[in-house]
Amino acid sequence: MNQFDVTCFLQNRKKFFMAILTGKKVAILTESGFEEVELTSPKKALEDAGAEVEIVSPQKEKVKAWAHDHWSIELPVDVNVEDADFNNYDALMIPGGVLNPDKMRVNDDCVEFAQHFLQEGKPVAAICHGPQLLIETGMLEGRNMTSYPSIKTDLTNAGAIWTDREVIVDNGLVTSRSPKDLEAFNKKMIEEIKEGKHSPATRTPSPAY
Repeated sequence: MNQFDVTCFLQNRKKFFMAILTGKKVAILTESGFEEVELTSPKKALEDAGAEVEIVSPQKEKVKAWAHDHWSIELPVDVNVEDADFNNYDALMIPGGVLNPDKMRVNDDCVEFAQHFLQEGKPVAAICHGPQLLIETGMLEGRNMTSYPSIKTDLTNAGAIWTDREVIVDNGLVTSRSPKDLEAFNKKMIEEIKEGKHSPATRTPSPAY
């Protein structure tokens, strides 16, 4: 293979991977206080793969990032969660950050929005503390998951089977532990979205007291 052939191969390979999610639309559900790189890295990976990405939030105009130990960039909100229709999206991505999921898990609109994706079997990807929001859906019973270690007990109590690994995929649900796992997380997220719908999850009724 000569240099021209190599160049053509690399260009075509790049075009293939850029187009792998063409026609797919992904919602990134977030509040202010998300860990910056846990949103910007997956967003770029999705867009590089050809997906259309929208930031959905309870905030109406902008969401503000947290970077390690300080407030950081602001990003525009595309759709307020009150107005968001999950039917318009093929997949959901939830970034971490301590503040972000803690705010969203007490917001009924955020919980219901995430719940619809699980009910329909649409791919859901959540990293670090992001899976905290999914606990509120009542749909994690028996799911293989990982997360930032500090919420292991929360996920276990919600019925999830927790394992300390860089990325875990369970029937369209992709989870990872922290920013150091972003390369593996982004790769699996894109693979699951490319595959499309999986088997719908079921809701576990809350115990009666």
